[in-house]
Amino acid sequence: MAQRTEPTENGPGEQRGPGEQSGTAERNGPGDPAGASTAKAPAKSAAAPDKRRGGAGWALVITSVAGFMAALDNLVVTTALPSIRKDLGGALDDLEWTVSAYTLTFAVLLMFGAALGDRFGRRRLFLVGLTIFTGASAAAAMAPGIDSLIAARAVQGVGAAIMMPLTLTLLTAAVPAARRGMAYGIWGAVNGLAVASGPLIGGSLTEHVSWHWIFWLNVPLGLAVLPLARLRLSESFGNGNPLDFPGTLLASGGLFGIVYGLVRGPADGWTSPYVLTALFAGAALLAGFVLHGSRARNAMLPMRLFRSRAFAGINAASLLMFLGMFGSIFLLSQYMQGVLGYSPTEAGLRMLPWTGMPMLVAPIAGYLSDRVGGRPVVATGLFLQAAGLAYYASVVAADASYSAQLPALIISGIGMSLYFAPASNLVMSSVRPQEQGIASGANNALREVGGALGIAVMSSIFSAQGGYATAQSFIDGLRPALVVGAVVVGLAGLAALAIPSAGRPERAEADGTPTLAPEADRAGTARTGAAQEETGSLETASR
Repeated sequence: MAQRTEPTENGPGEQRGPGEQSGTAERNGPGDPAGASTAKAPAKSAAAPDKRRGGAGWALVITSVAGFMAALDNLVVTTALPSIRKDLGGALDDLEWTVSAYTLTFAVLLMFGAALGDRFGRRRLFLVGLTIFTGASAAAAMAPGIDSLIAARAVQGVGAAIMMPLTLTLLTAAVPAARRGMAYGIWGAVNGLAVASGPLIGGSLTEHVSWHWIFWLNVPLGLAVLPLARLRLSESFGNGNPLDFPGTLLASGGLFGIVYGLVRGPADGWTSPYVLTALFAGAALLAGFVLHGSRARNAMLPMRLFRSRAFAGINAASLLMFLGMFGSIFLLSQYMQGVLGYSPTEAGLRMLPWTGMPMLVAPIAGYLSDRVGGRPVVATGLFLQAAGLAYYASVVAADASYSAQLPALIISGIGMSLYFAPASNLVMSSVRPQEQGIASGANNALREVGGALGIAVMSSIFSAQGGYATAQSFIDGLRPALVVGAVVVGLAGLAALAIPSAGRPERAEADGTPTLAPEADRAGTARTGAAQEETGSLETASR
């Protein structure tokens, strides 16, 4: 036992050291005399560097701003789509790709980005991802045509995929366990602000300046965060496993095939050889990814994690939630401009009761999840979101008044807000500390896959039932799409109910380590936090 925690065992500069020490701290636990003896001495020597780095407050600010940037670019384009189409040209599927190119590369590489951070240093890779994202934002702002814009958006997604999952692991490592619910609530509120600001900022800049400035906005934010992250965030590592290149290729190819087929289906026809080939090849590659994750020793996403009802339930809920929500917002932002005649700014302002609600409700939801558990809060939010979409489907019309739409917007906004912060807490507490990096990457990946699939599926339903020809044809396509979105989010609520309630222990892992329900007793949460703090001290000492 002592040899595994000796800094001289693997050498202070070897990457394997942090991962091995993390596993030792986790196994011994703060109550184990052996664990206590190996962690106490290094902890004192590590206190000064941690204080110099800035601790929990700086970590919350930096990761929240970075999350804001990544989340903003999911929806900032939606209210600018008519202007982009007028300026650069392009059909419906081209407009879909200005959104899907970002969400697809984001989704495909999220787990790989988290694995890179675990292997080579989370702060280091966070800086790399932020640099790529900022540079690609400038390239998107200067794009001369629709194809170059789509390419720049894809590179933006690569940067966000490296940066975004590491925001949550860096925050988790910096914040004490007892305060994580509130920290996740603030982080979720800032991400909610991005969702709220996306349509509004995109609309305002498009109308009063130019759509190019929806991308220029990221550049000063990125340049401000980069030095702060370098100076104020502490470095941390995961378990030191080798990178899973086969798993990355299988997941990337499978997701690309599925989304490409869904996007091209309405334009090329569902019986087109290209569409059918993409769909079948994508499904086969994803099946291979699942098989690989079940058998490979160091899989990027170990399938054994899904044996936990907590992990499986919250990830299924996240996938379905984003599928229904993103697809609906993609179409509703165009409905408000193309059918109801609002300007981009007016459309963004009128979406605020829905998209802006997380700013007010997400911190409260994080507090409630600490008090009553995340499962009931998340399930309630998802059912409210489903009810809001169903209500919206019943009132959309070519001449619908804003007052008729307002209840649907408010109900949807409250529902979305109740989901965000507790969902993050459920994900991070459903796995052991050394697995939180890949858990964050997996959940973010499934969210983005849901967003990409949502836009593709909802656009396919819209195109099959209606179109852009007249206001009534737009309504004919929009209404069934919203109904499908409501059903999908309702299924997400059912998936959330499958998560074990507080205090119910789950099955034991193969190595004998017990896995508790995600919001199990507070003592268990405190023990996890203590183990993480000891792990951080050991990592600093070994380096």
